[in-house]
Amino acid sequence: MQAWSRPVVPSVPGSPCAPLLHDTASGGLVSVHTGERARLYVCGITPYDATHIGHASTYLAFDTLQRMWLDAGISVHYAQNITDVDDPLLERATERGMDWRALADDQIQLFRDDMTALRVLPPDDYVAVTEVVEPIADAVVRLLDAGVAYRVDTPDSAMGDDVYFDIAAAEAQGVWSLGQESNYDRELMERLSAERGGDPDRAGKKDPLDPLLWRAAREGEPRWETAAGAGRPGWHIECSVIALDRLGTDFTVQGGGSDLIFPHHEMSAGHAAALSGHPLAAVFSHAGMVAYAGEKMSKSLGNLVLVSELRERGVDPRAVRLAILEHHYRSDWEWTDARLDASIVRLAEWREAFGADDAARSSALSATVVLERVRDALRNDLDTPAAIAVLDEAAASGVDDRRLLRNAIDALLGIDLAAD
Repeated sequence: MQAWSRPVVPSVPGSPCAPLLHDTASGGLVSVHTGERARLYVCGITPYDATHIGHASTYLAFDTLQRMWLDAGISVHYAQNITDVDDPLLERATERGMDWRALADDQIQLFRDDMTALRVLPPDDYVAVTEVVEPIADAVVRLLDAGVAYRVDTPDSAMGDDVYFDIAAAEAQGVWSLGQESNYDRELMERLSAERGGDPDRAGKKDPLDPLLWRAAREGEPRWETAAGAGRPGWHIECSVIALDRLGTDFTVQGGGSDLIFPHHEMSAGHAAALSGHPLAAVFSHAGMVAYAGEKMSKSLGNLVLVSELRERGVDPRAVRLAILEHHYRSDWEWTDARLDASIVRLAEWREAFGADDAARSSALSATVVLERVRDALRNDLDTPAAIAVLDEAAASGVDDRRLLRNAIDALLGIDLAAD
């Protein structure tokens, strides 16, 4: 699958180093210095209503991480999936009277356009589930053969049985255990499983939390004829297979929104460990949730602020990016028109302060010092609010090298002040 065009990232002088990043599994800040190359996987969209501000917030968080790695001279191999066949997509297509493939194609292109407008660095590998059904099915067969998956009788399918992951058997291998990524207790896991696509009450399962690996074909649903039988992949296994294939084991960072901590990232890690005998990733990092009108922004609630609609209204994508980066990536926060208005003003002030190369004021700050203060903020768990505060101060006082600051803002925060 084709991603989107890559923006130019300026090179900025100085002595950068890799950032510290919060690890959900350990609960602390860890160094994500990985030598000359970092490997990043961020879970992609289910393309039935893209791209809301919550999506944008997550992808900007890990875009900032990429920019910090690049600034430190570390190359990045970035992979992302597209869940282009799943129950929510099929349900939305039915509601709209559309073919599910057409709906997915429309929303994937809209997502590409939004990411381009926001100047998000694209993945090197952008992989749709429908492109890798056979490898996923082969992985399911391997898990069955290894005794860490099992079949459940499926009366509503004439094409075979559903296949589930056996959590207990996988734990017995000693590489992965339930809860090691999330640190959630059993009660919370069961509640979240029911809310987030699981089926804890399904008869025939060994454990209510055992996740679906392969859904046997049902009447009227998409199906593929594979080694695992006729049907389609479950949710978590897709990311395990894509990540292992494109990045390998023990990759640097697994990222996504905090709503993916459980069950998605927990189970993806379990599947990958059962398949490879190695941990999925060194660090599990998660972005906070964005609310609107008092509720978490979500497709199910319909309280979405779409990037595409803001763009259609003529809102500068740089202001949207600034409004998001004003909040720490791990925080939960609420989108308001007032926040956007403030970012529009800030963008204008920064363009006035750093947009031209005319003479500096006598009170001007050292641009080199300002740059290092921005880097220090971002090294500390991608603290974009602190970096913005440093730049607000510099905009008010002026700097002795506007070009340097302009390039730094572009390189580290992804905001091109020179653009029309």
